[in-house]
Amino acid sequence: MSLSKKKKWTYGCIGVLLALFISYLFLPYYARQALVHWMPVIDDLETFHRNVVRHNPQDVWHWKKAEEYNRYRLLPEDSAYLDSLRTVSFLVIRHDSILFESYRDGWNDTLTSNLYSATKTIVGLLTGIALDEGKIHSLDDKVSRYIPIYNKGMQADVTVRDLLTMSGGMAWDESYASLFSVTTHGYYGNDLYELVTGLEVADPPGVRFLYRSGETQLLAFVLEAATGETLSRLAEEKLWKPMQAGQDAYWLLDKKGGDEKAFCCFHTTARDVARFGRLILHKGNWNGKQLISHAYMDEMLRPASYLKDQWGKDSLDYYGLQIWIMRYRGEEIPCMRGMLGQYIYAIPSKDAVVVRLGRKRHDVYEGPFTVDMTRYLDIAMRILEHSCI
Repeated sequence: MSLSKKKKWTYGCIGVLLALFISYLFLPYYARQALVHWMPVIDDLETFHRNVVRHNPQDVWHWKKAEEYNRYRLLPEDSAYLDSLRTVSFLVIRHDSILFESYRDGWNDTLTSNLYSATKTIVGLLTGIALDEGKIHSLDDKVSRYIPIYNKGMQADVTVRDLLTMSGGMAWDESYASLFSVTTHGYYGNDLYELVTGLEVADPPGVRFLYRSGETQLLAFVLEAATGETLSRLAEEKLWKPMQAGQDAYWLLDKKGGDEKAFCCFHTTARDVARFGRLILHKGNWNGKQLISHAYMDEMLRPASYLKDQWGKDSLDYYGLQIWIMRYRGEEIPCMRGMLGQYIYAIPSKDAVVVRLGRKRHDVYEGPFTVDMTRYLDIAMRILEHSCI
């Protein structure tokens, strides 16, 4: 290449890079952050500002280890399946004792993972507590009672119950893969309150279930307005300390001193997140203390069948109040569920809790659930049934 051509090539490259840099500067804040960090990961604790959800070191309830602890050996095909989707934690607990516990991919029992959308169930539980305490008068209250600016068009018709059941009709695009989607904006942005309160309601509320993370975020703002407390403080005082957690948890914020990402971003360990499964299993009771009323838990764990499902065809039979309801072997199994395969199952017939945390989920669906969710239950059932021998 001649000297003149080299100069032209060099100047051309510089020009392209300069153009890209200038374009980057003109992108909105959330899009710039998304380009820097790219796709969400479970170990994103240092990426964002966060609040600490403190435990009480003087009052920790420990899981016992069962007599058969880790005697079960996974079938080779089950072990390979866990690894294929980059599982980091797999726990099976029965009668308050850990039967099986496996940490993989460099993980251990002290590392915290982002729970992603499994976090939504925590918001649902806190809503029940606020209702029990009279801070929320009724689930049929309009959202505008607590957030007066939420009153434009069909916003004025949305109730607290609509948000709990994902039937609030919010114009929310549930996509992390798009640079400019509202979900990307919510996850990487720094203006959550303005974002969700400013979105129009596109569909009549209280008619059809459609999964929208923004509705959980709006529900969190209702909780904060009703109680006068931040979401982190509510979780700490009403759930984390009463459940006698083993270590501090974290709630990621949209900015320093900002708002909790209620739709996605509670960070904790596998053993500690299993406490939520135990609380659900016992219908809101923790060691004799009713943290959430039976009445609320009964509704929470019952599909909101008065709604149409996400396809608008049948009655909704797989979602309650911020929690999924799986049908498995003739049983309804409540499940907390996060987008990278964060699953916490409560299995009433076995008095069991199953936790799977990982870096990937399967992309194939059977109805509303990905096929890996059933596979993990199959593995857990083999462990539970083997321990009965």
